[in-house]
Amino acid sequence: MVEQYEPASDFLKAIIAEEAPLSGSPLAEENMRQLIAMTRDYDVSNRDWATMILSMEEADTPAIRQALLSAAADANEIVRAEALVGIARRDRKLALPLVLEALSSEWASMPVFEAAALVADPALVDALQRWIEPSEDEWLDQQALEALAACEQGVSTSHS
Repeated sequence: MVEQYEPASDFLKAIIAEEAPLSGSPLAEENMRQLIAMTRDYDVSNRDWATMILSMEEADTPAIRQALLSAAADANEIVRAEALVGIARRDRKLALPLVLEALSSEWASMPVFEAAALVADPALVDALQRWIEPSEDEWLDQQALEALAACEQGVSTSHS
């Protein structure tokens, strides 16, 4: 049996289980502040999950943007990649140089390709070209191809 990857934090587990709201009340606003703080937690699983949850949220405040920008410079590549998605959802121009930098590294994960598809800028085409060679991970290869297609067309895959 495969062990499910979860955050160490019970607070984050409550958000995932939709038991801790992030909008619509003073309690939810406090939860959002705590979620933002968790993007700087000492535990990588907490930073990863908090950044991913924050990235998926519809809210867009200066505090959220600053948390995502800080997470984009995290020591952990997965946390950085999750932050890119949140930045790309909020501001494609701000995300562009960060995504380009991520695509220029030795390793890229699915969220990097998701962010590239959201940015959908032709300036990313050359950087994406190196990631479209077939690998042992067909699903990730498909993500890279979809990101490349979005950037070649200059059309964001965002549904907002």
